[in-house]
Amino acid sequence: MSDGHEHTGHEQVPSRQRRRFPGISSRAYEHPADRSALVALRKLSGFDTVFKALSGLLPERSLRLLFLSDSVRVSDRQFAHLNDMLRDACYILDLEKVPPMYVNQDPQPNAMCIGLDEPIIVVTTGLVELLDEEEMRAVIGHEVGHALSGHAVYRTVLLFLTSLAVRVAWIPLGNLAVMAIVTALREWFRKSELSADRAGLLVGQDLRASMRGLMKIAGGNHLHEMNVDAFLEQAEEYEAGGDLRDSVLKILNVLPRSHPFTTVRAAELKKWQASRDYQRIMDGHYPRRAEDKDTSVRDSFRESAASYATQVRGSKDPLMKLVNDIAGGAGDLGDRVRRGFSGFTATQPRPPKDAGGPGDPSTGPDGTGGGDGTTGGGDGTTGGGDGTGGSKGTGGDGTGGPDAPPPRG
Repeated sequence: MSDGHEHTGHEQVPSRQRRRFPGISSRAYEHPADRSALVALRKLSGFDTVFKALSGLLPERSLRLLFLSDSVRVSDRQFAHLNDMLRDACYILDLEKVPPMYVNQDPQPNAMCIGLDEPIIVVTTGLVELLDEEEMRAVIGHEVGHALSGHAVYRTVLLFLTSLAVRVAWIPLGNLAVMAIVTALREWFRKSELSADRAGLLVGQDLRASMRGLMKIAGGNHLHEMNVDAFLEQAEEYEAGGDLRDSVLKILNVLPRSHPFTTVRAAELKKWQASRDYQRIMDGHYPRRAEDKDTSVRDSFRESAASYATQVRGSKDPLMKLVNDIAGGAGDLGDRVRRGFSGFTATQPRPPKDAGGPGDPSTGPDGTGGGDGTTGGGDGTTGGGDGTGGSKGTGGDGTGGPDAPPPRG
């Protein structure tokens, strides 16, 4: 990373004084959409008791035995540095019971927090080898944040319910209902990951370390080849770039994912770290766990709706801008929609009535009225242009006509 220092994979960063948050409620760092769902579930009388009784139907016992028998349990005698970071994270977030943590042999960098009766944390050897001490501290804080929020319980239960719903998908319209449940569940999962990223920042209290960790997950252990600012610029370009077609593709790309894209996570975390909410927590002003039972479900859903509305208003995404214009009653929406989807509806340009003589690049069989490839739809990725959508030098039908997919690359 271009900060003037060469980073090894496992540099030892000296311990430093960090702030502690006694009695902190997970509501302090939860994303509004995540918080509203959790508050509603916590308000359901007997929810935890009933569904924890279902643990016998879930493979939780099997997972615990699997990790106990085939992974390394973190302790004072095994992976002692990880044990110190785990206890430190629980101390910072005031989590009374330290969850068990295991290191599992797997070259894929990953970490998870699962369990109904009590959460367990699992990290892979690929992650341990990839991250330095401060980066790993943020990841462990991320998983402890999941445990404090109760994500392990609710995630496991809702995954079970989703699996159960799939079995009855043969019922008429059952598949549509299942897809609606799964889509909503994954959206919540993605928001819960943003919540846990915030918890990791509260534990590590080092934004640069959190950013480095996300960069390594995206690009491997090549920090000397990466730059935080450039990485964040990718997130901005991803949000603002393209037209309505790209907006649709972004939605389709993210729907099957349980985690947001890494650049998006980095940008969201940086935005939260610069917010007043983060500063208030660091100043000691945050909701306490003792107040959780008095939290209003209605207020939580209101905050969630307000968060989505703010996101739409401030978004640079073309589709979100269109939604904003609709809400504002813009008068040229029809024209904007047509322009946004021009690549899907572009038609083959007709040759002019007066064909030019030989050698005229704008007419004749080589051009078919398509000029030099800069007309009929743009740069070749919007249904016309340089021959990828049916224009220049292809005798009229291009390489697939107006509906040809854009080239990869």
